[in-house]
Amino acid sequence: MSPMPAAVLFDFDGTLIDSAPDILTGINRLLDEENLPNLDLAQVHQFIGDGAPMLVTRTFAAVGRPLDPDSVPAMTDRYMAIYESLPADPACVFPGVAATLASLSKSMPLALVTNKPERATHAVLGAIGLDGLFTAVVGGDTLPTRKPHPGPLLHAMAQMGVAATETVMVGDGANDVTAGRAAGCRVVCVTYGYPRMPVEELGADRLVDHFHDLPAALADLALR
Repeated sequence: MSPMPAAVLFDFDGTLIDSAPDILTGINRLLDEENLPNLDLAQVHQFIGDGAPMLVTRTFAAVGRPLDPDSVPAMTDRYMAIYESLPADPACVFPGVAATLASLSKSMPLALVTNKPERATHAVLGAIGLDGLFTAVVGGDTLPTRKPHPGPLLHAMAQMGVAATETVMVGDGANDVTAGRAAGCRVVCVTYGYPRMPVEELGADRLVDHFHDLPAALADLALR
């Protein structure tokens, strides 16, 4: 067996970037437009990870004005317009991410598999200088399904021409573990992200406290 996997798939928010402050700014501007109370950062951490429609749905429920399901798409479009207007700060990239991805990309294809909408994902990648590192980018609206469904992971692996048994999913939450398992991948979770349960209970094959520890964890997984 190769000492390293054939490919690695990455989650985005909470894994590669600390996007919560910008998401909080965007969602609070939407709430301001609706004359509703604002959220705090801790609340937003709990609402991230299941895509923009679910973020908006949870937000309005939290401030006491649940949305009718039919109104969620339009409200999500309004939120995304606000969010996409915010300039992404390269400082949002977690320590060690840029250098580690650059190093890994020299020896294997990398993919980004996120529940963030695809257009916003590409915009942020370009703004923070990570856009040239991924062979495939799959957003939350690229396919009819999103994580925790395995479809986005399988789609990315098909684009890269790799098998699930040779691929590792790297994320920060239950959606990443569930999707990875369903797709047949091994899974590594970072401990600094936005999980809604203790990261030790997610069931990942390995945990890493710092992104620069990822190559050693990948090698350890592939050798077993």
